[in-house]
Amino acid sequence: MGTSTIAGVVRATCSAIWLRLKASVLPHPTRQQWLDIAQGFLERAQLPNCIGALDGKHIRVKKPTNSGSQYYNSFVCLADTNYRFIILDIRSYGSTANARIFRASRMGRWLQSNQLDRPQPANLPGSTGPPAPCVVVGDKGFALSSQLMRPFPRRGLDAQRRTFNYRLSRARRFVECTFGIFTHKWRVFLSPIQLAPQNVNVVIKACVLLHNYLRTYEATP
Repeated sequence: MGTSTIAGVVRATCSAIWLRLKASVLPHPTRQQWLDIAQGFLERAQLPNCIGALDGKHIRVKKPTNSGSQYYNSFVCLADTNYRFIILDIRSYGSTANARIFRASRMGRWLQSNQLDRPQPANLPGSTGPPAPCVVVGDKGFALSSQLMRPFPRRGLDAQRRTFNYRLSRARRFVECTFGIFTHKWRVFLSPIQLAPQNVNVVIKACVLLHNYLRTYEATP
């Protein structure tokens, strides 16, 4: 087969995977699903009211001569404690910082405008104080808000803040591990991809769904 024929087959196959699996393995989370995710973070990271770990990844694309850095595809995602993607947003080219990608993404806008059907604020375990909001957690590159929690700056930490940073770091490791499992399962992402950027988006989306499918339906130790 010719190169253009193979490219068309890959694009059509990945598009078909997205259409067939999106609703079952990457659905828009319901409030009950958010609560289940929060329970997972409480049990496995001892961090209450956490509904997802946030991070971004740059996918390298082989660039034509004199094309600069625009041939990077970047995406941001939320992950749960089962190393599955919860929400995915692919839209930026170039070596843009994860926080900027997040602010420009639909996911970022949904979170800021409270369109994700987040659970209502709830009391922290053992606390009688006011309810705390349900949040996603990110690293220090993301801006602190009522929807997103980041670690305290390292300098001048007391014992309580060190403990908080440790718990938040444990929660964040789930998204880092998710990216690690993803790239080593789908090894096409370990080196620059020789596809047009718009076709790389289709490949990323298909691989994300296959990743979630395997994490959901295959027994893992």
